[in-house]
Order: sequence, then C-alpha cells, then structure tokens
Amino acid sequence: MLSSGVVLTGGSSLLPGIVELAENIFLKPVRIGFPEYRGNLDDVMRNPRFSTVMGLLQVARLQYIQSYKITKQNGNFKSILARMKEWFIN
Repeated sequence: MLSSGVVLTGGSSLLPGIVELAENIFLKPVRIGFPEYRGNLDDVMRNPRFSTVMGLLQVARLQYIQSYKITKQNGNFKSILARMKEWFIN
C-alpha cells in the first residue's frame, strides 16, 4: 500500500465494484494496475490478471542479465562457485 493510494492487480481487480469497495476499506484512492508489456501479444498481456506472471518474468530476466554480466566479467561459472565456496570456508 502506498501513501498516495492503493494499486490492485490480479484477476480479482477486474471484479465489478472492487475499486469502490477497496476505497471504502482503505480510505485512500484506489486504481487498477496494468503490467507493462511490449510485444506481439500486448493487447492480451496488458491485463491485471497477468501482473504476477509479468513481474516474475521481468525479475527473472533482470537476474539473468545481471548474472551473465558477472560471469562474463569474472570468468566462468565454476570459478564463481569456487570463490563463493571460499567465502564460507574462510
């Protein structure tokens, strides 16, 4: 919950009257959040019911890119695991 309001996501945010009910419960402005997506199926994927999936995919993509950069900068995956093992042993 944000100080300036509440953002509803997920399939239940599409229920009729849910925004008004949430405003009465939280006593703050409420809006429905839509995931950002730019691709072939953007008209389908820009739907609150896909918010969780889209968020998880974005986090996974960013972690993959970050781990790729670290691996590329510091050597291969085995050398990274060896260094991590040293942290726990020492």
